[in-house]
Amino acid sequence: MPATPSDPNPSRIRSWWGWGYTDAHPDDAECAALGALLPGTLARPLPIPRAADLPIARPTVTPPPALAHLVTADPGIRAAHAMGKAYRDVIRALRGRPGRIPDLVAHPADDQQVADLLAWAGDHDVAVIPFGGGSSVVGGVEYRGDAHRAVLSLDLTSMDRVLEIDPAGRSARIQAGALGPVLEGQLRPYGMTLRHFPQSFEFSTLGGWLATRAGGHYATGRTRIDDFVQSLNVVTPAGVSTSWRLPASGAGPSPDRLFLGSEGALGIITEAWMRVQERPRFKASASVAFTDFHRALDAVRVLAQSDLAPANCRLLDPGEALLSGAAHDGAAVLVLGFESATAPVEDRLATALDLARAHGGRVPSPTADGDTPADAAVSAWRSAFLRMPYLRDGLARMGAVVETFETAATWDRIPELIDDVRTQVGAAALKATGHPATINCRLTHVYPDGAAPYFTVAVAGRPGAEVEVWDDLKAAANDVLHRHRATITHHHAVGRDHRPGYDLQRPEPFALALRAAKSALDPHGILNPGVLVD
Repeated sequence: MPATPSDPNPSRIRSWWGWGYTDAHPDDAECAALGALLPGTLARPLPIPRAADLPIARPTVTPPPALAHLVTADPGIRAAHAMGKAYRDVIRALRGRPGRIPDLVAHPADDQQVADLLAWAGDHDVAVIPFGGGSSVVGGVEYRGDAHRAVLSLDLTSMDRVLEIDPAGRSARIQAGALGPVLEGQLRPYGMTLRHFPQSFEFSTLGGWLATRAGGHYATGRTRIDDFVQSLNVVTPAGVSTSWRLPASGAGPSPDRLFLGSEGALGIITEAWMRVQERPRFKASASVAFTDFHRALDAVRVLAQSDLAPANCRLLDPGEALLSGAAHDGAAVLVLGFESATAPVEDRLATALDLARAHGGRVPSPTADGDTPADAAVSAWRSAFLRMPYLRDGLARMGAVVETFETAATWDRIPELIDDVRTQVGAAALKATGHPATINCRLTHVYPDGAAPYFTVAVAGRPGAEVEVWDDLKAAANDVLHRHRATITHHHAVGRDHRPGYDLQRPEPFALALRAAKSALDPHGILNPGVLVD
């Protein structure tokens, strides 16, 4: 029988307003030190907000007795479900302006309870916002506007079990509310792993990954959650959609592809059969330094087009390398990693390093005890990768505006795209704030035909107008991406913040079909209104 889920960190408290755990947030001194890196920030950090200080109104609806045990109106729980974890959300909480707080939060435990809640909501004009870990950074889990009588946040985290495992087919049937550590904890006794590790792994769910077409940590091969799906179970107001579990099928348009990336606008994903794999036993990693960033791009392209399939192939520009501690000499750094469940990987790493050297890469030599500076660089990058969202919140407390966005484009567009983002978004930041911005870039995922650049923008904001500055930077970034025909998002989803870019990217006949699907599956228009389609 599958293992019973358990909370991996039962003693730690999740932040209602910022990223992750409260005990991992930067203290006031660290916030001040971060602010000193950006001239023009506040003299002292904004105070940590308290949910108890928010003007939270009484719910405008009351659930029927049959559903009352699934629903809470607790103000603190409602505040924690009001927004995601984007910079825009964090600064609004810090300024005491979190937006519309849901009237109720529901915690269903099975499909029937989900269906019953949707039926009640449809009959009473209640918007339903699906909620997993709440880690959305694109406005995907909040309600905007006033078109509905009330708002219900539908929290799926009570549905967190691995229900069934097929060892022969290396598959598992998993409920959508399972957080990353909970999911992996149940697979571990069987020697299995889903091998999907986004930066939000601790604080996001399988259903969230599926609904947003999330990208994982791994840079090549199966990089996206789509690649792991065998079948989906989705509860909609029009009925339950359960696709057949198959290794592959050419039977018309895929029903799974309709719901992957639908962000709760078409239905609630409640469980899925997922392809799992044996846990890796062999690992090897290294870093490579480049003095020429464009030659480093060529090296990564060649690696992506080889059959080496590195698990990690992240290129950090000089600013990103400095920020993460991977390099301090102005070099760009390529972080390489290989892993396998069946065979040693040192030969593949050696071949990859030879390719990197052929493009001007410098591989540090081992010391007498066998360690290399590369080991320190890889370790520094991993630590910075996990710590970065907390540091962003620390900068937000200092009044800085910090935006991260990612995209994907074909290799022929990548160099000019990166240069134009630096120029155009930098100009927009200077115009909006009067301060120069720091703009760093890394490649997070690489493919034979293109790559996914990830940008971090930080600039001192205008006190009290941080959201307006963020809006200006988002608009400038979206404009650059559209002009280069780069996707509005590679793995952060559309939500509400990316809607303008998504509306431009999708073909109009597809938009027509999507609106028709929305109307058929959600006739009352209650599912995550404002996401994907109107």
